Amino acid sequence: MSLDVADWLRGLGLEQYASAFRDNAIDAEVLPSLAAEDLRDIGVTLVGHRRRLLDAIARLKSEASSIADRDAAGEPGPTPASAAPPRSTDAERRQLTVMFCDLVGSTALSTRLDPEEMSNVLGAFQKACVTAVTGFGGSVAKYMGDGALVYFGYPEAHEDDAERAVRAGLALIDAMAAMPLSVLLRPQVRVGIATGLVVVGELIGEGSAQERVAVGETLNLAARIQAVAAPDSVVVPELTHRLAGAAFDYEELGPHELKGIRDAARLWRVVGESSARGRFDSRVVGGLTPLVGRAEEIMLLRRRWDRAKEGDGQLVLLSAPAGFGKSRMTQAFREDLDDPSVICLQYIGSPFHVNSAFYPFIRQLEWAAGIVRTDTGPQKLDKLEAILEGSSEGKAEATALLADLLSIPFGERYPPLQFSSPRQSKNNGQWRCCKSNWLCSRGGTRCWFFSRMPTGSIRPP
Repeated sequence: MSLDVADWLRGLGLEQYASAFRDNAIDAEVLPSLAAEDLRDIGVTLVGHRRRLLDAIARLKSEASSIADRDAAGEPGPTPASAAPPRSTDAERRQLTVMFCDLVGSTALSTRLDPEEMSNVLGAFQKACVTAVTGFGGSVAKYMGDGALVYFGYPEAHEDDAERAVRAGLALIDAMAAMPLSVLLRPQVRVGIATGLVVVGELIGEGSAQERVAVGETLNLAARIQAVAAPDSVVVPELTHRLAGAAFDYEELGPHELKGIRDAARLWRVVGESSARGRFDSRVVGGLTPLVGRAEEIMLLRRRWDRAKEGDGQLVLLSAPAGFGKSRMTQAFREDLDDPSVICLQYIGSPFHVNSAFYPFIRQLEWAAGIVRTDTGPQKLDKLEAILEGSSEGKAEATALLADLLSIPFGERYPPLQFSSPRQSKNNGQWRCCKSNWLCSRGGTRCWFFSRMPTGSIRPP
C-alpha cells in the first residue's frame, strides 16, 4: 500500500499524532491492522479521536479489499484523479486559544551536548508536548525546531479551551521537570498563551509539507508572550486570564510593550491551580444570582438530612444534563443548612481525568491538606501528616499509603508499603485506609451521602 501516514492523519485533521505514529514505527503496512488498544497505547486518549481513526482504518481495509477483488477479476482500477477526493481548502473564522512553547536556551544546550544527546532532549520535549496537549483536547499544529505551535479550539472546539491550554502548559512543565534524561542539565520550557479570532483551516504547501495554518494577531501575541516568559512558567494576556476564570492563581506582571503588538499587553504568570473546588466554583467570579424554582428539591434534601441526623443514613442522587443547575443546587443546600458544625466532604470529578477512578478522592485529600503544585515532596508529607494527626494508631503506615495514592515520594521518611498491589489500590471501587472505606465517584451526577462521621476519618482544617 502506497500511503504516507502523516498525510493520511493530516487529511483526518489529526496531524498531532503524526510523531506518535512515527515513533512507534507505524507505517502503511502496519496501519490497517491497528486496533483500539494499539491507539490507546500510543497516546490517542480521546475516544472521539480513536473512533475517527478506527473508521478511517476500516475504510482503508475496504478500499484495499476492493482493489484486490478488481485485480483478481482483471478489471481496471480508478484513475488517479478519482483515487482520492480533493481535500477542502476552505478556511473559517474561529476563536482560538494558541499556545507557543519552546525549550529555554536550546542553542546553548546544543553547544554543550553531543548531537545525539541533543536529539534525545528534543525528542523527549516533543513527546511530552504531544502527551500534555492531546490530554487536554488540543492539537500540535507543528514543531519548529526547539518549539511547538499548539491550537486549542481547532479542529475540535470546547467551551473551556482557554483553561485547557493553561492546564496543558502546566502539565508540560511538570512532565519535563520529572522526565529522566541522560544529560546533567535539566531542560526548561516556557509557555505563552493567547486567545482571539483567527482564520484557520487554509491548506498551504505541497505533499508531506502541506499543513493547515491559522492567521491572525493572536498567533503573534502568543509568540511574543512566550519570548518574555520566564523559564518554567506559563504567561497569559487579559482575555485568556478572564476566560480561564478562577481555576488558577496568578501573579500579575503588569503591562508589557511587545514587538509588533500595537497596545501594551497586561500579562499574568500562572502560579498553579487555585483552591476553587471544581468547575462551578472556578466559574463563579462575580457572585451568584438567586436560585429560583427549586424550593421543593431543597426541602427534600433537608428532610433527608434531618433523617440522617437521627441515625438513619440517606443517599440522594441528582442527575440531569449539563447546565441544568446540579452544582448550583448543591451550593444552595449547603447554604440552607447554615450550620458551622456541619462538615461537608465534596468529591468532584473532572473531564480531564475520566480515566482516573480515584481522582475525586485525591483532589479532596489535596484540598483538605492544603497541598499545592509548587510544594516540595517533604512539604507535601508535612501537610499530609498534619491532617492525619491523632486520626489513627498506625499513623506512619496511613501516611505512606496516602502519600503513595497522591504520588508523593516518601522513601526517605517511611518504610516501603507491605501491601500487595490489588489490596493497596482496589476494593470494589473503594480505597481502604485507617480502617475506613472511602467511596470515590466520577462526575456527571451529584451525590450526597448523609451519615455520622466515622472514627478516624480525615476532616478538612
